[in-house]
Formats: sequence, C-alpha cells, structure tokens
Amino acid sequence: MRNAWKIKIGLGKNMKKSVLIVGAGSGLSASLAHLFSSEGMAIALAARNIGKLSNIAAETAANLYKCNAADPTSVSHLFETLDKDIGTPDIVIYNPSASVRGPIQDLDTEKAREAINVTSFGAFLVAQQAAHRMLKRGSGSIFFTGATAGIKGFANSSVFAMGKFGLRGLAQSLARELHPKNIHIGHFIIDGGIKNEKRSERRDSGDDNMLDPDAIAKTYLEFHRQHRSSWSWEIELRPWLESF
Repeated sequence: MRNAWKIKIGLGKNMKKSVLIVGAGSGLSASLAHLFSSEGMAIALAARNIGKLSNIAAETAANLYKCNAADPTSVSHLFETLDKDIGTPDIVIYNPSASVRGPIQDLDTEKAREAINVTSFGAFLVAQQAAHRMLKRGSGSIFFTGATAGIKGFANSSVFAMGKFGLRGLAQSLARELHPKNIHIGHFIIDGGIKNEKRSERRDSGDDNMLDPDAIAKTYLEFHRQHRSSWSWEIELRPWLESF
C-alpha cells in the first residue's frame, strides 16, 4: 500500500493559489488552514493520522493526504499526487517535530533517531520536493515552524535541540541558496506555549500570556506577502509577558 494517497477529489490545476501544510493537526495548523482558506487559497493537509483532520477539512474544503514526512518515498508520492490535484503549492509549511526527553545516557537511540528524522530530515525531504517544483515555476514560499529549542538547548532535551537546530540550519542555508531564485524561505521561532483551550495546561489566563495560534497564522501570511526587496528569512514570536 502506498504511504501517501488522496482522500478527497482535488481541485483542477492552477485554479487558485494553494498551500500545503505538512504535519497538520489542531492548534496552529488549524489556524493556518482557516486563514489561508479565507484568503481564497486551496488547502492541502498532510499528516500520518488524517482521521483527526476531518473537522478542519470540512471547514476549509481541504484535501487530506496521509504521509510520513520522515520517509522519502512517502514524501515523494505526496508531491506527485499534488501535481495531479492542485499543481505546485504556492506555500509549503512544515510543522512536524518530535522529542525524546531525558538524560543522554538513558535515551533510546532508535527513538532519538526517529525524532530527529521527523524534526529536521523530514523538513529536508519536503523542502527538496517543493524546491524542485517551485524552481521550475520561478516562485514560491517554504516555511518551517521552529521552537525555542532551535536557538537554546535545554538540559535533558538534547534530541529536540538537535532536531530544531538542524531545522534552523536548513532554513538559513536554503534562504541563501533560494532567495536569489525567487523562492522565499521562512523560519518561525515559536518561543513560548501556544494557546489551546482543549488542553488545561495551554489555556490562556486572559492576559495574553500564551501565543494565540490565529495571531501566529497571520504572521505566516504577512511573511509570505513581504516584498522581495526586503525579505526576511527568520522571525521570533513570543508572548508579550514572557521574560527575556
């Protein structure tokens, strides 16, 4: 059985601008899907578990694709399917990450490898497929969702730090490589907890002490719309109450 397949009948090629969100789920991915859908874009959502995306898909008319972002064959098939459904996405957003916490001497090496593959190697695979197509068209945006761990390694979080540092390095390198070719690269450092009313530990106390996913999504859209004479490659987002 193939690792990535189409769940809904896709829109015809080039009918409208489109965005692919890899590693889609609730929270930020949902906010991104709703915002870009409201802007008239076709939405493609890819994840290992697509069953959790049915509500988002119904609300945004999104196409769903099952994909293991850390598997080269699965990612390749995802983009080949998109070629037939919506063509080359105008925006590709990479959200997946994984972590294995604990003292380094106690960590399971295979789980560590899997986590790093999801967080950074998968980003490379998706960026490679996206860039291959965007370069032929001559335009596009590839965005990576980072974290505090991409600029600051914490104790007992070595695996997550390796993955997110690798992700940031990938983004920085691709910005220098692809910006001159009209492909906009963005690395978004999410430096704080994202509000989620469905999780008690992520509920906002009412004073904006956590990042609002809808506000984050607007930053992604604004980043995409930057004029190329002043493109950024990275932005850091944190709640205003967080201490520096």
